[in-house]
Amino acid sequence: MTADDPGHRRVTIDDIEAARERLASTDIVQSTPVDYSRSLGRRADAEVYLKFEHLQRTGSFKTRGAYNKLSRLVEADAADTVVAASAGNHAQGVALAATTLGLDATIVMPRTAPQAKVEATEGYGAAVVLEGTDFQGAVAHARTLADGDRTAFVPAYDDPDIVAGQGTLAFDLLDDVPKVDTVVLPIGGGGLVGGTALALKHADPSIRVIGVQADDAATVPTSLDKGHPCDREDVDTIADGIATGNVSELTLGLIREHVDEVVTVSDAEIAHGILLLLERAKQLVEGAGAATAAAVLSEALDVSGETVVPVLSGGNLDMTMLRTILTHELTARSQNIRLRVRIDDEPGRMHELSGVIADRGANIRTVHHHRSDDALDVGEAFLVFLVETSGASQAADIAAAVEECGYRIERIN
Repeated sequence: MTADDPGHRRVTIDDIEAARERLASTDIVQSTPVDYSRSLGRRADAEVYLKFEHLQRTGSFKTRGAYNKLSRLVEADAADTVVAASAGNHAQGVALAATTLGLDATIVMPRTAPQAKVEATEGYGAAVVLEGTDFQGAVAHARTLADGDRTAFVPAYDDPDIVAGQGTLAFDLLDDVPKVDTVVLPIGGGGLVGGTALALKHADPSIRVIGVQADDAATVPTSLDKGHPCDREDVDTIADGIATGNVSELTLGLIREHVDEVVTVSDAEIAHGILLLLERAKQLVEGAGAATAAAVLSEALDVSGETVVPVLSGGNLDMTMLRTILTHELTARSQNIRLRVRIDDEPGRMHELSGVIADRGANIRTVHHHRSDDALDVGEAFLVFLVETSGASQAADIAAAVEECGYRIERIN
């Protein structure tokens, strides 16, 4: 790394203050609201305030860093075209910032990127190239496109101007919750947590800053342990916004210096967080955004008696993923149950069982008749019902009623 490489520069509070002034000159970056959550507070035994960064125009905090970086390029008359790589949120931030500042933008996204994020990026004025199966593959291709004259590559996190822009979130947060004890931030590449932690600690060193990663995308614990950034190739999480597979020397240094603790949460905990925020806070967030709420509610983090702010960093949740999460969570709550009932294969059995389920106020979504099964005797069959219920109590009532009619029943989900 050379001295001219932007990753070589340190990020200072002066950089973040300057970024705040640049962002104040545009209306594409907002001071997003904070909302008190009684529901999460009761569960965590804490005063919980949710920072709604997912309500930024592009649906995430990424516009902060992108606009700051591109503004610096325009000030220096250093580029006419920018190239970036992203799974979605950085893409939209760069696209909107480039269009606003009069720059051309090309964004490389993985071929697995949700179509909604591709279309949104194009809608903000960027050309989209689909290349690679993951974020790192997209980055590699994007760098080959940034070799032209007056063309600049815009990293998602490994750049002081990007980190400084993300760090401006701290000022907004402290304006709304000046007496905060703990701030919880997601970690992908580390730009948001690094910049925000620096600014928070400068304002009040007693503020505890917690970083959160998904279990199956976590790189920071190992990187901190080994003392250098460690890549991870087996990234697999529903939180695609933090599935970067690595951090940089720049962001790892900021994490080491300013972040008090890094915890991880499972995809199941993140999914539960998404549904809880949707039901209780009436906010639709993506996996990266819900990871912070999941951490506050997890055994990995104790915020009892504190004033805590989980940052909901993004709201660009793909509808297919939302359906998957809802199916998982409704099944876990016994609101979607699959029942297999062993019957004598005679007319009227399905009608009788359907009546038993209907009499308990539940709705049958599907029913399948299975006769080819080694477990069955001659003349027997399985009826498999997918049933919508109000929850565990009604599910148990239905099972008991079916058994009272003389049938053998098995819950198979």
